[in-house]
Amino acid sequence: MKATEVRQLDDAALVEFIDAARQELFNLRFQHATGQLENTARIKQVKKDIARGLTIARERGLDVDRALAALRRERAERN
Repeated sequence: MKATEVRQLDDAALVEFIDAARQELFNLRFQHATGQLENTARIKQVKKDIARGLTIARERGLDVDRALAALRRERAERN
């Protein structure tokens, strides 16, 4: 995702984007370790997406870790 597209996200969507990218990176690393990953370049792309999201969150003054903790608490309460 390009930086201009990430900048258009609101704060809540930006936090969800970062969370989804971190989960995808975890899954890609797991696949890579087990030899199931075919496109290893995707790891680099996802890392850059995370960095873009975190940079924009920092510019906005968001505390991503605190927002992610709140998001996970909400998800846990729903289930």
